[in-house]
Amino acid sequence: MSTVDVLVGPARPVPEPRQLDPGLTPGDKVFRFIAATAAASVLAILGLVALFLCLEAWPALKVSGVSFLTTFEWDPDGFPAHFGIASLVFGTTMISVIALVVAVPVAVGSALFVNEYAPARLARPLVTLLDLLAAVPSLIYGMWGLYYLQPRLQGTSLWLTDHLGFIPFFHTSRPVFGSSMFIAGIVVGLMVLPIVASVTREVLSQAPRAVCEAALSLGGSRWGMIRSVILPFGRSGIVGAAMLGLGRALGETIAIALILAFNFRIWTEVLSPGGG
Repeated sequence: MSTVDVLVGPARPVPEPRQLDPGLTPGDKVFRFIAATAAASVLAILGLVALFLCLEAWPALKVSGVSFLTTFEWDPDGFPAHFGIASLVFGTTMISVIALVVAVPVAVGSALFVNEYAPARLARPLVTLLDLLAAVPSLIYGMWGLYYLQPRLQGTSLWLTDHLGFIPFFHTSRPVFGSSMFIAGIVVGLMVLPIVASVTREVLSQAPRAVCEAALSLGGSRWGMIRSVILPFGRSGIVGAAMLGLGRALGETIAIALILAFNFRIWTEVLSPGGG
């Protein structure tokens, strides 16, 4: 036997490649059925809610017609009765926009701080605190905004109308700043902030750490890594969190009813008492 035969040795047979079965297992089929049923149930429940609302609102819609969405008067005891929600829709939209302007930047900053900057011994209590704030009832937020926050925002409202009064929304025809859409929007923004921050934090925590570490190893700063990797990765999740916060802001009634001075007309001065 030559030296070459000893070093090389006999050739080994190549094993046959394992055949993968692309079919679904019984467990996969059961899981697919459960997931499809759950998704269909959500859509069915939403459809039933919409149907219930339409049926219950039909008497008012039958009396007012399309003017229900375009008029301001609300007089269910009149002859004939009048129902108009134009001012309510406008006020709700304005308060929701103010709430998102307040909540989303703070929520994204809070999520980034908890995930990227806070030490572990501080991050865990902060996550728990965010979850607890999301469970505080609307009544508590409303009373806190009415008795504590409203007097302390008088100076802020005065500064806004003095320096930004050339913008129609910040212009005031009278120097009274309580019970305004601005204060209601701030309170609602603080209400939706824990929800938006919690969802955003969870989304941003799923960013691929290998890519983040690669960005840092190439000489990038932590903020550069966040701007180039984490924020682009979580953009759709941040939008989804903002839409979730918008849903709560649009549906909030108790806190707004405690703070806002209602009148059934379009009120564009967000710093003055009024709104729908």
